[in-house]
Amino acid sequence: MIDYKSLLSPTVQSLKPSGIRKFFDLAEAMDDVISLGVGEPDFQTPWHIRQVGIDSLQQGKTKYTANKGMTELRVEISKYLNRRFNLEYDADSEIVVTVGGSEAIDITLRAFVNLGDEVLLPEPCFVCYEPLSRMCGAKVVPLPCGMENNFKLSAETLKAAITPKSKVLILPFPNNPTGAIMTEDELLKISKVLKNTNIIVLSDEIYGELTYGHHHVSFASLPGMRERTVIVNGFSKAYAMTGWRLGYTAAPKEVAVQLAKLHQFAIMCAPTTAQHAAIEALRHGDSDIEEMRGQYDMRRRLVVGTLRSMGFPCFEPEGAFYVFPKIDAFGLTGEEFCEQLLKQQHVAIVPGEAFGESGRGFARISCSYSINHLATALGRIEAFIKTL
Repeated sequence: MIDYKSLLSPTVQSLKPSGIRKFFDLAEAMDDVISLGVGEPDFQTPWHIRQVGIDSLQQGKTKYTANKGMTELRVEISKYLNRRFNLEYDADSEIVVTVGGSEAIDITLRAFVNLGDEVLLPEPCFVCYEPLSRMCGAKVVPLPCGMENNFKLSAETLKAAITPKSKVLILPFPNNPTGAIMTEDELLKISKVLKNTNIIVLSDEIYGELTYGHHHVSFASLPGMRERTVIVNGFSKAYAMTGWRLGYTAAPKEVAVQLAKLHQFAIMCAPTTAQHAAIEALRHGDSDIEEMRGQYDMRRRLVVGTLRSMGFPCFEPEGAFYVFPKIDAFGLTGEEFCEQLLKQQHVAIVPGEAFGESGRGFARISCSYSINHLATALGRIEAFIKTL
């Protein structure tokens, strides 16, 4: 019999499964569960975007595209970045279209990280950064971003963590799971710390269109930061195109050529149908973004207000579509709280420790669901905490 344990990579075996997926799988096995656990818009992809995808299939546009993505799409991405975030990237040499933002994160880390390098990671944060960094041989250095600092990365925390082995800083703002954002002044302080280093910034801006009261500022738009920044973005959140699996990187051409090689050998090209649909999204989808953002804004205010009225200390998110209440005041760990809530009231949320040790004592609630869905779930949460 084959001894798989001795054959499989020790690094891969040491990785923990996603804490998000664990509770999603538990919820799927139960009846009458209201899930607030998955970060996926409940909106359908706008019809005009779907229609272009359908038309491309009916017209037989099913061949491979250029490795970096269709030229027409890269041109539209370049225009979009300039129009929305005041960024200038050459469509031909500085943009690579990927299979979702996840692939964009993966190839960026693989392009820079060697065995023993340090990746600086603000926490709490999305679950993929740490394992993808470790698979490159990196040591992951957590940068705690607490509720007392509105879950933002401070220049002081960053400066104290930098060593000669620091290679990549991940900037995951607007943030999943906390909803925190970084303002221009706050990012400028970060840029001053990085100015005389060789640290590369992976700026994950997938939620850049979903901010409330502030316009998203891209780290690459700051003086002197473009040359050290790789922007990761995509279509999943802003355009409700999660299943289309389309993202991209924007980076200096010296970096982009290496990202394109990794993408070429691992993937070949992103899905052709999705690329045609994405062109339509970029050309005519600004109003769709505004409409969905307005709905998310209303939902987050409902959830924050209701949770506060129940006694949860709750930071008001300024971006993304999550709320990250503090739950340890009820005498349970995150795992215990979420498991008992699921078993007793059939509501699925995600414990904060799934997003790093800095998330311990919190839980993530996704506001990407309908008002009725949220209101029913909140009523069940209130019934649950009355039993504690």
